[in-house]
Amino acid sequence: MNFLLTICIIACFIISFIAFIYPIIPGILALWAGFFIYQFGMNDLQLTKSFWIVQIIFTIIIFIADFITNSYFLKKYGSTKWSERVGIVSIIVGSFFFPPFGLIIIPFLSVFATELMHKKAVNEAFMVGVATVIGFLSSTIAKAILQTIMIIIFVCYILF
Repeated sequence: MNFLLTICIIACFIISFIAFIYPIIPGILALWAGFFIYQFGMNDLQLTKSFWIVQIIFTIIIFIADFITNSYFLKKYGSTKWSERVGIVSIIVGSFFFPPFGLIIIPFLSVFATELMHKKAVNEAFMVGVATVIGFLSSTIAKAILQTIMIIIFVCYILF
């Protein structure tokens, strides 16, 4: 039974990283599912309150980092609210078309077009499109690093 649960935990962790390519998958929830499978399926009460507090803090940091990096780059280059909305939708759409390249090309083109429709100059619209891609990639890298740290903390807690 423990072998199957271990496979499920590893699968949850892998799914949490697949979520970077398919943002419609809630990666952080998959990560937490792995923690819960261990806590309630394998070794009840081995994970301490300090473990859960640290993981909650990291989860909050992930959400903040995601929001701040995207918001920073878009505001820096003067994005309209419509471009922000279109960027979010196009990242989801882009994940289904030529992943991972669709995650870069589709958001860039859709935000670029949206900015042009809002009467921005071509160079301004181009920079907002670039900012969308940079914001997405930056937040993805930040999330990957933080999720890796969360998994390392988990492994340390169960081994030591």
